[in-house]
Amino acid sequence: MNNLTRGQLERNLSQRIQAFYRQELGHQPTKVTCELFDCKIAIIVENSITPAEQLLSDAGQEELAEEVRAGLKDATQPKLKALIEEILAVDVIDLLSEAKFETGRMGIIAVLTQSPQVRNCESIPKPKLHSGNNQSQVS
Repeated sequence: MNNLTRGQLERNLSQRIQAFYRQELGHQPTKVTCELFDCKIAIIVENSITPAEQLLSDAGQEELAEEVRAGLKDATQPKLKALIEEILAVDVIDLLSEAKFETGRMGIIAVLTQSPQVRNCESIPKPKLHSGNNQSQVS
């Protein structure tokens, strides 16, 4: 069992992702927020757009900026997936992400094989079953 609490694990992952972007792209996001939800983790990256992407977008080259963003996503996603797996000590089944030039934010959802082991596992929200069906939904 992991000796870290849920909050400590989320903070550790946030700090490592921020350092990852600084190291890989030469651009440090202003804030990275992570939150565990059972077998998923939501990650919000503030100020995720690199200066080069922003320059292209500001110059009316939105399509080229989007192509650069897509290339960066393709290049960094395998390393980001490996980083998440290393920190959480669980496999990532799927990694979904989207960035918005208008806000500079990027949202990432990692779908995990299982919930990470933490000292206070009861603090991780679990899906609730609605009566009358067997579909689980996170509230």
